[in-house]
Amino acid sequence: MFLLIAIAVWACALVIWWICSNAFRHSDLDKLKSRLIGGSKPKAAKAAATGGSLIQTDEKNVLLATKFLRRFQLQSKLQELLEQAGMKWSTHRLVNTCLVAVVASWALGWLLLPDQFRRFSYVPAIGAGALPLLYVLRKRKARLRRFEELFPDSLEFVSRSMRAGHAFSVSLEMIHREFQEPLSGEFRRTFEEHNLGLPLDVALQKLAKRIPSLDVHFFVSAVLLQKRTGGNLAEILDKLAYVIRERFKLRGRIRAISAHGRMTGIALTCIPIGVAVLMFYTNPDYVKFFFLDDVGNIMLGCAVFLQIIGFLVMKHITNIEV
Repeated sequence: MFLLIAIAVWACALVIWWICSNAFRHSDLDKLKSRLIGGSKPKAAKAAATGGSLIQTDEKNVLLATKFLRRFQLQSKLQELLEQAGMKWSTHRLVNTCLVAVVASWALGWLLLPDQFRRFSYVPAIGAGALPLLYVLRKRKARLRRFEELFPDSLEFVSRSMRAGHAFSVSLEMIHREFQEPLSGEFRRTFEEHNLGLPLDVALQKLAKRIPSLDVHFFVSAVLLQKRTGGNLAEILDKLAYVIRERFKLRGRIRAISAHGRMTGIALTCIPIGVAVLMFYTNPDYVKFFFLDDVGNIMLGCAVFLQIIGFLVMKHITNIEV
């Protein structure tokens, strides 16, 4: 009964939020039409008298998720994460998706789990709430890996175009037509920022911020250093592309050598989980002690915590940066 009431309250809250958001959106459209037509002059004069700006934001209409992100200073970090993943999501959409996943999985866990295990329904709720964030992180990792794969070829392309007589900024714009995403989009954005008046060094530094890769930092540092001291930039880019390719080869060799260690870490992490599942089916009374008794809860929590620590330690040992 309590679960049905909670679901009904949550559904009513969503309907109210949808109605209010549509009302605010229509009111904003009405204000815009009145300003274009010429109405509401007293309000405009009052705003001008109080020093109002042309672009105004209404803090009362800010979504609850956005307020939460601003309160804990997470909005900029999540926005940067979504931008690096190449996704068009907004920060409040990501937070709302996580909250919906938490509520839905908690409700399913409460309905499907037995009565004595219902208090642990928050465990699948936390896991489901983390799934959207893990999806964004996976997209970010794949996008950065694809960028690093295409980056050496783009450096050689810029070097050849500069030898052919093109300017450096024009070479950046030509990458958009010759290469695939995500490299073409990032360099196109850098060129447009520079073309619209942003200094080249600032545009390149913003590129290095959007793509947190050591190779991109090398590229930006080399271009800025050549701009200050002079030199043959085409030759510098050729050598940088060669160094990046050699790093890729060395990284592949290290991953091949450390594959046994990674497999061992995964196996040692999965063995306790498999033993727990087998014991739950063969001797459930023995396993229920960890869920129903207070001392068992403490032992289970410590075991999970130590298992996570061991997995992270083994992953750190086999993760060798080049």
